Amino acid sequence: MNEVFDECVRLLIIWAKYCHMTYKEINIWIFVIIEPIVFVVMLIIIIRQFMKIRRLKAGGK
Repeated sequence: MNEVFDECVRLLIIWAKYCHMTYKEINIWIFVIIEPIVFVVMLIIIIRQFMKIRRLKAGGK
């Protein structure tokens, strides 16, 4: 498990250098800004799909 974490940190450091950011900045962008947005969008899509399935099972459109 430690190896996986260490590799992820190394990857973030590489991305940070490529984006001209610090490790902390890219960490904030990914886990505080981007990830919650992706989560909310996915949640909305899942709820819509659930509602479509429910309507199709009920015979509606």
